[in-house]
Amino acid sequence: MRIGFITDANVARLDWARDHGFRSIGWNRFETSGAAPEVKEWRGFAEEFAGTAKQRGIRISSIGALYKNPLDPEQSEYARSVFLRAIDVAAHIGVTTVSGFPGAIIELEKHPKGNNPIYKPFENFLPRLVEFWKPLARTAAERGVRIAFEHCPMGPYHLPIMGYNMLAQPAMWERLFNESKRENLGIEWDASHLMCQFIDPVANIHKFGSRIFHVHAKDAFINRQLLEVYGICHPGVAEHRFPGFGQANWAEIIHALLRAGYESDLNIEGWHDPVLRDHDAILPADIQLAGANRQSGQKLENEGLILARRHLEQWVPGGM
Repeated sequence: MRIGFITDANVARLDWARDHGFRSIGWNRFETSGAAPEVKEWRGFAEEFAGTAKQRGIRISSIGALYKNPLDPEQSEYARSVFLRAIDVAAHIGVTTVSGFPGAIIELEKHPKGNNPIYKPFENFLPRLVEFWKPLARTAAERGVRIAFEHCPMGPYHLPIMGYNMLAQPAMWERLFNESKRENLGIEWDASHLMCQFIDPVANIHKFGSRIFHVHAKDAFINRQLLEVYGICHPGVAEHRFPGFGQANWAEIIHALLRAGYESDLNIEGWHDPVLRDHDAILPADIQLAGANRQSGQKLENEGLILARRHLEQWVPGGM
């Protein structure tokens, strides 16, 4: 198990990672890289990037193919081409996991009392989820590759309300695994998305550990004072943070992952912490409760990554 972070195919970030003690990355924004589906000569780019990472002692833990909505009819063909190319690239350079969003079927109906539009239940569309992903999983398995779905709700307040991820809730994980019968479909796991739904991350690992293929290391903080006054659907009640600055018990999480046989890395996902981020002149929405942007102009993203690495490495056995 190594500690790294999420980045695009950027050699400067590989240099920075090496110089600051990181030993892995999650390769994200694949669809805009030199190995994207429209690039015919993708092998040279993929080999060069993978070789550059290896020279610096950095492992590519996963290829983040696409984080949009593959089940949206207007996106499906493009999404399929991106995932197929990512599978080819992963197999070619020896990466075992391709990740992304599973997507959702968004159909509306009117509530009989209020005449307001509401989502039809995602459970209704499980067959279409399986129909899209099962062939891709079969192709991936033939290449020795797994597909890991991130379970970010992509809804307001970090909740699975009006979002576009059918796998935002663990009950749907079970349904997909049972219906697809594909052992190489799993989860790109993130404690923060569970915590914002009041799900215990450790209990979740105990149940689904064998299906966790990649980990986004991100923390969350639930402001109980705001929660008790205003409820869960209120700005600032739930916010994402760097590991060590939230309420996750990383000692227990890492212990549970190792106990479950997790064999990949912890890749820190930045960009979300309300303080440890690169602050622009406009006040980020998630820190408006502070009343003033006292961090305006500060560049704290890299500092957050370093502090998160120091926190996590307390619990990672050195011999792994």
